[in-house]
Amino acid sequence: MRILVVEDQPDAARFIAQGLREAAYAVDVAADGEAATELLARNDYDAVVLDVMLPRKDGLALCRDLRRGGAHVPVLMLTARDAVEARIAGLDAGADDYLIKPFDFRELLARVRALIRRGRHPVAAERIRIAHLDIDVPGRRVWRRGVEVHLTAREFALLEYLARRAGEVVGRADIAEHVWDEHYDAFSNIVDVYVQKLRRKLDDPEAESLIRTRRGEGYQLVPPGGSPP
Repeated sequence: MRILVVEDQPDAARFIAQGLREAAYAVDVAADGEAATELLARNDYDAVVLDVMLPRKDGLALCRDLRRGGAHVPVLMLTARDAVEARIAGLDAGADDYLIKPFDFRELLARVRALIRRGRHPVAAERIRIAHLDIDVPGRRVWRRGVEVHLTAREFALLEYLARRAGEVVGRADIAEHVWDEHYDAFSNIVDVYVQKLRRKLDDPEAESLIRTRRGEGYQLVPPGGSPP
């Protein structure tokens, strides 16, 4: 899942981005409203963490422009102002949730997960079970036939993205846009490399891979015995 953090305070931006990356999210950072507008026009984000007080274009104006343009990306608005009127202004501008600074990062993470659940790609639960895999999304843990498999943050992010779209054919560009950040090299084979890493860790040696290659199209996570459409 890919998140845009819009925060003009460098220390706060680094703190939020680092925490989200450690939670297996791909993160882009913008320091002002205009830069955020440009990134939102270029990329497809699963959520936006948006500070209210920003140079060039503030968070309220940015959120209003997003909604007027028809964008449905979930927005978590951050502010140091605790007044009820400030929260109402943010929600009326189109924000989906509101968090007051200072905050416990665990709460921010929980709110981001909740927004993504309710967002454009909703899921029924934070536990995903596919064939012999059991995926604990908040805990970022995976078990294969009851035995825990240790994945890197990027491996977990790729598996989660494919698992949330089990049965769908997902193109490499789509995977890269949601699992990697803006520094992804479109000419690299990094998606294929990570798919192979997942296969080595998750597949049964005697069975067909859970992650099927659709030549010229991308990848598809299909349970054993399942048939691609």
